[in-house]
Amino acid sequence: MLDVNAAAANRDTGSSILERALGSLAQRTRSVDQTISDAAAHNLTPRLQIPFTICAVGGYGRSELFPHSDIDLLILAGNENDLSAMKDPLSEFLRDVWDAGLRASQSVRTVGECCNLHEQNIELHVSLLDLRFVYGNAELFQRLAGALPAFYQKQENRLMRELADMANKRHAKFNNTVYHLEPNIKEGPGGFRDIHLLHWLGLLAQDKGRIKEALEAIEGPKQFLTAVRCFLHNETKRDNNLLSFELQDKITAYWMDASAKPAEWMRLYYRNARQVYQAALHALEFAETKDPSIARQFRDWRGRLSSREFTVAHERVFLRNPASTLGSAENALGLFTFVARHGIPLSWDAQRRLAGDPGLAARFKSDPPGWPAWREFLSQPKVAMALREMQEAGLLAAAIPHWNTVECLVVRDFYHRYTVDEHSIVAVEAIDQLGLKTDSAARFRELLLEEQDQATLRLALLLHDVGKGTRPGDHVQGSLEAAKDVFERLSVPTASRETVNFLIAHHLDLSSVMTGRDLDDPATGRFLSSQIPTQEDLRRLALLTYADISAVNPTAMTPWRLEQLWRVYSAGLEQLTRELITNRIDGEQGAALASGQSPEIAEFVQGFPTRYLRTHTPAQVRRHFELDQKRRKEGLAVSITQDSGAFLLTVLASDQAGLFAKLCGALASRGMNILKAEASSNSHGCILDLIRFSDPMRNLDLNPDEVDRLEWTVECVLRNSLSVADLIKQRRPQPRPSSGSKIMPSVRFNNEASDECTLIDFVGEDRPGLLYDLTSAISGAGCNIELVLVDTEAHKAIDVFYVTKAHSKLDEDSSQHLLEELKRVAMPV
Repeated sequence: MLDVNAAAANRDTGSSILERALGSLAQRTRSVDQTISDAAAHNLTPRLQIPFTICAVGGYGRSELFPHSDIDLLILAGNENDLSAMKDPLSEFLRDVWDAGLRASQSVRTVGECCNLHEQNIELHVSLLDLRFVYGNAELFQRLAGALPAFYQKQENRLMRELADMANKRHAKFNNTVYHLEPNIKEGPGGFRDIHLLHWLGLLAQDKGRIKEALEAIEGPKQFLTAVRCFLHNETKRDNNLLSFELQDKITAYWMDASAKPAEWMRLYYRNARQVYQAALHALEFAETKDPSIARQFRDWRGRLSSREFTVAHERVFLRNPASTLGSAENALGLFTFVARHGIPLSWDAQRRLAGDPGLAARFKSDPPGWPAWREFLSQPKVAMALREMQEAGLLAAAIPHWNTVECLVVRDFYHRYTVDEHSIVAVEAIDQLGLKTDSAARFRELLLEEQDQATLRLALLLHDVGKGTRPGDHVQGSLEAAKDVFERLSVPTASRETVNFLIAHHLDLSSVMTGRDLDDPATGRFLSSQIPTQEDLRRLALLTYADISAVNPTAMTPWRLEQLWRVYSAGLEQLTRELITNRIDGEQGAALASGQSPEIAEFVQGFPTRYLRTHTPAQVRRHFELDQKRRKEGLAVSITQDSGAFLLTVLASDQAGLFAKLCGALASRGMNILKAEASSNSHGCILDLIRFSDPMRNLDLNPDEVDRLEWTVECVLRNSLSVADLIKQRRPQPRPSSGSKIMPSVRFNNEASDECTLIDFVGEDRPGLLYDLTSAISGAGCNIELVLVDTEAHKAIDVFYVTKAHSKLDEDSSQHLLEELKRVAMPV
């Protein structure tokens, strides 16, 4: 954790600034005391024959009056009968106070009123924590001062909970971060309200040990912020607490020197504010344990998760075996994975141990965990929370040294609200929260559910702006260069590297199209398809753009922008879908492939859709070619291999009626669940079918011989020695989702998406054998499936078929007949 004491870091110039600031607070307090006393002596003492006391409360009571702060006064009366007699004299008194240039805020109370809980005015009781005598009847003041301790002791838990609730709401207004480009140094996280929170909790708590520790930790940052706030007041001649870009320029020159850059001084500010915020969170963790409610007890009971390494109590993660967790970077990343999985923050003690162990940071720096551990971490639903915990512990920058260049980095933009590092984490948070969306953003939630590698998407978001720290003029290139180093450090596999590089290189493209092109112009779709190779790339880029815009500021993703982004995505998807069947690998592309492969392989890929080369590695292409050699000899080639936690069926065969339907039926007959499928053909009449499937009963995992048996079954079905219909009949029916989760089938025919084929979009409730039923219906209608893309999302099947009938598009009658048949076979029971 970066722990910079402002006074020490700027000893030559900062110490004198701090001394002047602290001196000005005391001086103004004395001056205001005198003004208040003079006004009271002139207006109240001669006219009131009853006891009264003027007390200072709030910041005035703490003797922390900044140059243009308001003056908070408590006018104390002996009893309620005296209140009416005080009205006119008080008016004269307050007029003189205002005429003296003081903005006073007053409250008139009795001792009894001050010592009774006002649930609708908790602020009154908080202000009385800083009660100080200024003028009047000292005995009346002592009555109140003597009665308050018993009141606060009785109401300790209630007031601490109220303070915690107010602080949490205030933090939420600022998105729970100190990293605003133009921060509010009073109300924002890490500002004076958090310092006051610690002060008030320290006065209320009977067990003051933890609060005292937190207060001691922020003494330096408190002095730093005091000097900054004095500067803002003096510079603007008013009670201004917003550190604007203009004021950042001025305070940098004032604090450092004329040659210093404001970004350097702002890093100093963020580091101090971060210490205050972390101390406030520590105090809030303590205050929230004072909640005795049944709901709190239920949350505590529910949160009793534990392992050998750590445990959960009071909705915080505690280290159970610190030596083990801190002894290995991989174990520590496992802790953050737990945080990301359950959305439970670290306890103060756990955070302190992580940040205070220099050996752990050194291990993250010299030997970070490999990609499998990072992939598991980045695949969890609350990654942003864990990333912030990593950053506070100093471990994110240790694992990814380039992060140091953007940490607390201000890049001035009147549109952006956050520093570069916080913007990137907020972008990851936008993806985390997308799964909860039920409004118009739910369409993007559906895209996220289709994404099988969310870890790579989140890595791209984490790195997409990291180049702003090294190449501000060309941050995209800088980010790509930084990503290359990160890939090596974390042993990121080739496929994920290519995806991240693509997303970084093109992360501004969709935003540019949104604002710079006519979305109704067909040329826009063609432009998008020229930049974005596949539908999968487009989906990921749309998700990244959604997150990037959402992270600019809380209101950046307006309904209009959301709709524009969806229109851009739809335009690109329509064009890419159209090109699936028309854009085929030609001689020129084959020649380019031949430069890295044999001429025979280049000839083999001729006629496949161009996406084939974009979605398959050279090694996979070579494997398909080898299988095609087997097909040429034996008439058929079938292979089943394990593939990222599932299985991949690869079939190369000559075209035959109902080929794809037979494959689907063979798999369904053995209880396999088809996750993704793609079928296409080359110019030599070779059909390539790729079907990714899962094995819910784990027969293939537990019985390796079953893989050979399934391959044999597929071969027999394709050679017509086994009947798919008979195999399906022999299979036991499987349970379906409950009636409450039924998805009614949606079928859409489109004759405009392709020049040669009719495109059929199907969305419906997935079930064993569904794809077999659909493809059998298409074949039974005399149609040929030219290309198919199949995807499964939970219980939802999302299938795209390119079909022809007698080598042409379907006419209206054929389409209507097939539409009815597809809905019939897909209707959930």
